Amino acid sequence: MGDYLVRGLAFDGQVRAFAADTTKTVGEAQRRHMMWPTASAALGRTMTAGVMMGAMLKGNDKITLKLEGKGPIGLVLVDSDANGGVRGYVTNPQTHLDLNEQGKLDVRGAVGTEGMLSVVKDLGLRDYFTGQTPIVSGEVAEDFTYYFAVSEQVPSSVGLGVLVDTDNSIIAAGGFIIQLMPGTDDETIAKIEERISSVEPISKLIQRGLTPEEVLAEVLGKENVQILDKKPVHFDCNCSKDRFARGIMGLGEQEIQDMIEEDGMAEAQCHFCMEKYEYSKGELETLIEELRA
Repeated sequence: MGDYLVRGLAFDGQVRAFAADTTKTVGEAQRRHMMWPTASAALGRTMTAGVMMGAMLKGNDKITLKLEGKGPIGLVLVDSDANGGVRGYVTNPQTHLDLNEQGKLDVRGAVGTEGMLSVVKDLGLRDYFTGQTPIVSGEVAEDFTYYFAVSEQVPSSVGLGVLVDTDNSIIAAGGFIIQLMPGTDDETIAKIEERISSVEPISKLIQRGLTPEEVLAEVLGKENVQILDKKPVHFDCNCSKDRFARGIMGLGEQEIQDMIEEDGMAEAQCHFCMEKYEYSKGELETLIEELRA
């Protein structure tokens, strides 16, 4: 079965919950960018957060997540939508550090902690919604937990994990987001805190073969969860040769003429999916003609 996410309610509607298996999707990103383990963990966690936050949107709405912590990995950038599509990249994909004190991938060291987490929502309106909070951990999950509490004022627990094999491939990736609705009683909060504190890391749950539904059952208790819907998750990039051609036209006639005279062609590469697009001399001349029209 392919990657997918589920959306549900728990404790008689006092809690909303999301869980996702993103193993193949993060694996696709790892292969396209030839990422090393720590970079894979950082981007994979952020992509997983992205698909679940995308599931909070509607229709053709989109969301962009940026982690800029001044660590060696550079910028972590993820785009996702309301339909399970996600893409992302890091500035330095061949980043890998020694394991941390817990013997785990040092995502904090790679991301850094001197910067901001930004969330930009494109809701089809004239202005975008932008929320921004300081990076408090660099481990990614804690940073999104803090974002929800401060920027959206929704008490949340975010779990994100990526397990990387010795050949750099992705063994397991996934996550959950648990959010308390206004008026959640103290007894329910105490039950959730107790279960979350004792649950295995999310990457281990996915590695053991648990489905997103079973992850929520593990985190919240099977008897407490009602699954509302599920949707497939996939690596999705909307780049195209035409889209990049419009970008080249935006450089202006003289710049395109310089490309023709210096190289006789042009090449563009997408940061997100690494696809390359070539433009012959004739295609560049056509772009100039379109600019003059």
